[in-house]
Amino acid sequence: MEEFRSVLDTYGREEGSLITILQKTQEIYGYLPDDAIRSIADYTGIKLAKIYGVISFYAQFRLTPAGKYEVLVCQGTACHVNGSNAIQEAILQELGIENGGTTADNLFTVNSVACLGCCSLSPVMMINGEAYGNLTPDSAKSIIRGIKEAAV
Repeated sequence: MEEFRSVLDTYGREEGSLITILQKTQEIYGYLPDDAIRSIADYTGIKLAKIYGVISFYAQFRLTPAGKYEVLVCQGTACHVNGSNAIQEAILQELGIENGGTTADNLFTVNSVACLGCCSLSPVMMINGEAYGNLTPDSAKSIIRGIKEAAV
């Protein structure tokens, strides 16, 4: 809470600093908790509706906790043509969640993205910044299983 209070004290009275405040808050908590959003509104005088409008506009902001491992599945043209939908379905089935969801143990969050910029590796996914390419549904599941086993 002290770290969050410091963010408000540092940026809360600066005009145009809402995105910075939201980014720093998400760095602290890993997502944007409702209590923190209400505190931001109270401290800055910005209406809750405006804050939620900014949060919902930018894909970088999360209203729920993310898993320890963020799996991004590319849906760009090259990946799509090479079977990214089947890759994503295999991952979601393996983890028992829907796109955008987080596993009950908070280990994985899966999101589809427009492009990862790794077209030569298509289809590709990225897990916590590391790219995995030339995937098949089975190889994608194997990677997920390996991470699961190492995390136990």
